[in-house]
Amino acid sequence: MLGHAVLRELADDPTLDVHGLARGIDDERAGWYPPHLLARIVPAVDVTRFDDVRRLIDEVRPDVVVNCVGVIKQRPDVQDAVPTVTLNALLPHLLADACAQVGGRLVHVSTDCVFSGRRGGYLEDDLPDPPDLYGRSKLLGEATGASALTLRTSIVGHELTTRRSLVDWFLSQRGQVRGFTRAVYSGVTTVEFARLLRTVVLPRPELTGLYHVAAEPITKYDLLRLVAEVYGWPGELVPDDGFVCDRSLRADALARATGYRPPGWPDMITALHAARARWAPDPARPGLAGVPR
Repeated sequence: MLGHAVLRELADDPTLDVHGLARGIDDERAGWYPPHLLARIVPAVDVTRFDDVRRLIDEVRPDVVVNCVGVIKQRPDVQDAVPTVTLNALLPHLLADACAQVGGRLVHVSTDCVFSGRRGGYLEDDLPDPPDLYGRSKLLGEATGASALTLRTSIVGHELTTRRSLVDWFLSQRGQVRGFTRAVYSGVTTVEFARLLRTVVLPRPELTGLYHVAAEPITKYDLLRLVAEVYGWPGELVPDDGFVCDRSLRADALARATGYRPPGWPDMITALHAARARWAPDPARPGLAGVPR
């Protein structure tokens, strides 16, 4: 969900030489990329074969590697310890080491799920208390050495072909959907996170360590109500106070270090909707048979 938004945003900057790695690109996924960008994606990369990844980093010698790989909480196999720990906990540190060897920097993405959500308003130096394997694996993967930056956040956005994430799942529903009025969230959209990377993070090579990325807290009900309004969703959103969780983060440290403050939620959701329309496959584009896989 995050990777394609980051690739699209960064590739639009003519001052950057951007490349992406992917497990594979079938025709459906390939349709989301214009031909010039599709040519910049290295397909069939298995990041669990880390010697291959290290060899690629040694050859390319990137200034920055943005790690958008991870087993997400919504996947049914998230409780399978081996892939979850390999990708979420071990891979970021291996990438950080490989980047350091070539004089580069790793930018890694962590999650608000390193906290239980019992109180909210979490700061970077608050003691994490992840309640599950997913949160523990992401906590272990937070790389904060001299050549690594971990951005702890939570994101909403669009996937390319599946509907596991909140926004895509919600928009695919019809009839009544419950919105939790006591579940508090403070992340950003994938589009805004990608913009943050381009305009704030990449120009500051000295920015390392751990920082929170967070907008103003919003309940899941209010967030979905905003999505419904912007996207014209035809269903009925019903408030539900039965689930209580506040994983909101405070991003004062990032604001002090960079001056960055994210836009308000109406602006972010409007920009997400516009990006989805702008990036949608062109129905007039010729067939994609034979694209790299």
